[in-house]
Amino acid sequence: MLTPVAVAHKSLADYTHIVGRGLIDEIRELAEPLQGKRIVHLSATAYGGGVAEILHTMIPLMRDVGLDCEWHVIYGQDEFFEATKVMHNALQGNPNDLTDEQWRIWSQYNEMNARELARDWDVCIVHDPQPAAIMSLVREKAAAWVWRCHIDVSTPNPATLERLLPFITGYGASLFHVADYVPPGLNGGVNVVPPAIDPLAPKNMALSRDDATHICRQLGIDVNRPLICQVSRFDPWKDPQGVIDAYRMVKQER
Repeated sequence: MLTPVAVAHKSLADYTHIVGRGLIDEIRELAEPLQGKRIVHLSATAYGGGVAEILHTMIPLMRDVGLDCEWHVIYGQDEFFEATKVMHNALQGNPNDLTDEQWRIWSQYNEMNARELARDWDVCIVHDPQPAAIMSLVREKAAAWVWRCHIDVSTPNPATLERLLPFITGYGASLFHVADYVPPGLNGGVNVVPPAIDPLAPKNMALSRDDATHICRQLGIDVNRPLICQVSRFDPWKDPQGVIDAYRMVKQER
């Protein structure tokens, strides 16, 4: 049921002109003691969203420095993803917690995926809360476990966090984008790993002014006027209201 994700080949050397040879050499030197280590990433989806975008770059680069790295996507049907969407929102502060039935569904699918996970991994990196219970079910299948949280859990729904905490406190390490995102009650093993972009990915490649102007005009945007925009999915947790408020503040000052 766990689905391996195929990724394109990437070479760390391709980034030399961006970060310099010194940093590339440092990364390879740091990776040297880890040559051949078996690492698996577990996530909820292979496409769409920041996690998938990060892993489509990270996995091939980890392989390029000598790690035996795989990425598997967990199995889930609509009922599972409906429950985890509620969890996702609640952990970011939504007052609505999962129902008992939704918690049961979340646990059931974690159990199903845990059974499918192969053994003898050196490190298993679990991304976000969807598969977070897997470690507690099959701890013996990996020598080390890491929970990578990609959302802001600084002001969570207390009931949701209380029920999730026992599953995530058992990880040897947890990773967050910024220190402010760490939830109350998660002590020890917390690491801050700031997010990054792949400058060679198509969405991040530099555009000429002419190309940018052409694209904006196709969308009906007047490039001769000041522009405030937000690049994200349309989601209340991305704070679109904040963008509107920023516009109003600028409008008042002009």
